[in-house]
Amino acid sequence: MNPLNLGRLGSVLLALWLLALTEPSQSQSADELNSTEKPTEQEAVEVVTQAPSLEQAYQREFAFLQAQRRELQARLDSFKSRSAAEQDEIQSQIELLEGDVVAVRAQAQRLDDLVFDSEQAVETARSNVDVLTSTLLQADITLEDAFEAPASEATPAPADFEALFGAASDTLMSAGQVSERPGTFFALDGTEVSGQIIEVGRIAAFGLSETVQGALAPAGGGAYKVWESSGGQRTAQALADGQKPDAITLFAFESLANEIEAGADKSLIEVIQSGGLIGWIITLLGLVGVGLVIARIQFLRAASASTETLVAAVASQVSEGDRAGALETLKQFKGATARVLATAIRNLDREREHLEDVISESLLNESSTLNRFGAVIIVIAAVSPLLGLLGTVTGMISTFDVITEFGTGDPKLLSGGISIALVTTQLGLIVAIPLLLAGNVLSGWAERIKDEMEKSALHIVNRYVEGQVGRSAG
Repeated sequence: MNPLNLGRLGSVLLALWLLALTEPSQSQSADELNSTEKPTEQEAVEVVTQAPSLEQAYQREFAFLQAQRRELQARLDSFKSRSAAEQDEIQSQIELLEGDVVAVRAQAQRLDDLVFDSEQAVETARSNVDVLTSTLLQADITLEDAFEAPASEATPAPADFEALFGAASDTLMSAGQVSERPGTFFALDGTEVSGQIIEVGRIAAFGLSETVQGALAPAGGGAYKVWESSGGQRTAQALADGQKPDAITLFAFESLANEIEAGADKSLIEVIQSGGLIGWIITLLGLVGVGLVIARIQFLRAASASTETLVAAVASQVSEGDRAGALETLKQFKGATARVLATAIRNLDREREHLEDVISESLLNESSTLNRFGAVIIVIAAVSPLLGLLGTVTGMISTFDVITEFGTGDPKLLSGGISIALVTTQLGLIVAIPLLLAGNVLSGWAERIKDEMEKSALHIVNRYVEGQVGRSAG
């Protein structure tokens, strides 16, 4: 508290206290005056002398207030110390509780991890059981009568795999042996013949009869047929004689259940047909491009072949100043070179700069003819690979649709989309590469022809100028 305010408060309290003391004294004095005599002067002086002064009263009151202030300050300090101690204790309890919460959360996380690991272990065990069951079923199908898989609902046991490995070992032993037995098989013309069948395990066989012999292939239903191949007859005869040839020519197969047909070579039409609609479009563009290349070659050959002949035919006439005769000579020829030379001869009387501009303009007019079909050839060469890429994407989409519907069990179902994917890309490159090369070569040829035409026109102009100078000098 401010000392000035404390002093004012003390003054007010002192004044009130003096007022309270004065009023009883005054009332008592009045009663005493009424009942007794007035005090003497000496008694009045003693009363005044014994009454405390204002300063002393103020000091006593100030000391009292100071004592009260110290007491309040002590109580406040004690309260603060107790509050701080209680706050520290509460903070300690909070920290302990937070530690407990963190520990509980960590334990809960560990429990969650253990539960997740347990679930993963269970899922892995189930997956392994499925894999083992599938392995046993596949072995049952592959080994046929040599092994029988347990029921699909039963969990595979070690004894099942012991039986599997035993059956596989026996099958391998029997499959690695060469055996001979009498039997029937089909010849190349489809007739059934009887003879000896030499089996190389379960992967190959050879047939020997009086009329035919050679390597055998599956004919379906467990039957054999002769497979047309070079060397099969010599191998079959050598094995029948008990010999061990250095090289064995055989037809290896997996099963006798399905017949194996010899794949015939595809024709060009069949290859294009396997590419679908896009394959035919690319082929059509390729034919159009080839036709345009042939047509442009004819144009450029006609334009380049007559250049030297025209210059030789009109050079002497221009030197002599016979411009009309030179123009009549040029009328006998056709083509871009003849038209450019005729334009140059008609304007020989103009200034040299103007004449060169006229020749350049004539060359620009003939450029459209020389560049005919060039841009179309380049466009076809650029579009063909893009069409091939489109066919590839279309084929892959078709393949994935088949996989989505039927799975990947039968490769024949996937062959259509794969054929489109590969054949269209092949056709696009076959069309694009030659056309791109031919287009660039023909463009270069056209530029050379333009240069030759310009040189020929300037040569005619120079011959005319030389002729004029000679005639002037003569």
